[in-house]
Amino acid sequence: MSTSNISIETKTSKRIPKSISKTDKRRKIIQGITPYLFLLPNIIGFLVFTAIPVIASIAISFFEWPLLASPKFVGLENYIKLFTEDDEFGKVLLNTFYYVVLLLPINLIVSVGFAVWLNSVLRGGALFRVLFFMPVLAPMVASALIWKWLYQPDYGLINGFLKTIGVQGPNWLGDPKYAMLSIVIMSVWAGFGYNMVIFIAGLQGIPDTLYEAASIDGANKWTRFWKITLPMLSPTLFFGIIMTLITSFQVFDQAFIMTGGGPLNSTNTIVYYIFQNGFEFFKMGYASAIAWVLFAIIFLVTFFQMKFQKRWVHYE
Repeated sequence: MSTSNISIETKTSKRIPKSISKTDKRRKIIQGITPYLFLLPNIIGFLVFTAIPVIASIAISFFEWPLLASPKFVGLENYIKLFTEDDEFGKVLLNTFYYVVLLLPINLIVSVGFAVWLNSVLRGGALFRVLFFMPVLAPMVASALIWKWLYQPDYGLINGFLKTIGVQGPNWLGDPKYAMLSIVIMSVWAGFGYNMVIFIAGLQGIPDTLYEAASIDGANKWTRFWKITLPMLSPTLFFGIIMTLITSFQVFDQAFIMTGGGPLNSTNTIVYYIFQNGFEFFKMGYASAIAWVLFAIIFLVTFFQMKFQKRWVHYE
């Protein structure tokens, strides 16, 4: 073989690895970028509809902005006014806590009760799960309109049924004594299916051997429920409590559709008050300040729940 041929082969052999390495680099770059390209629409949506509005609301809360005029920087004045001058905010805050305190235990009791029952049903359990979960899928506005009709004092189905058994039904949504309770009942109906499905999943993760051992020791159903079911279900219960608390503090649709915050402001909640200040009174800065106070309340409640969970949540 001549010297010229050897030199040509050597050059060719040196070039091939370089071309291959460049191709590999391009492929690796494309493979690295591709997942982010698929995530890009979600990232853009998060930035446009969540991150930027959140940051903007923080800034706006330090301004007096009548929306139709130029914003004026007022510092902490909106927050100070909220706690020192606005008596309406105190009423709204009490209404919201009243709603949460009523809704949370009722929702959990109903959810756990139906979950335990459906977990033990051998036939038709899947059908009932779908039926009980369907209100969760329905738009809250539609559900609120249906229940508003059911609560009608003159021609509603609830008072119509009470009338057949000789009971005079109250004005559910027109009486301050019953208005918030009526919204709570509607909210439980609309939302308990979510927790129920989660609790069923938690119940199915409890080993049957624990119940068998307890039965051998003579434990009845009630004892097994308190000593085995609830402790083993506590992590799932904790999740349900956190999620229910967060959503219940943000109740809006029910009050807006069914009562408009009335009667006598008895169903006006924090989120509805934010809506009123922002889009009815055009106080965007004040509404933003209320929103961040609500965030602080939810954060503190969640923080203390997380802090004290070790006292009753069992992960083993």
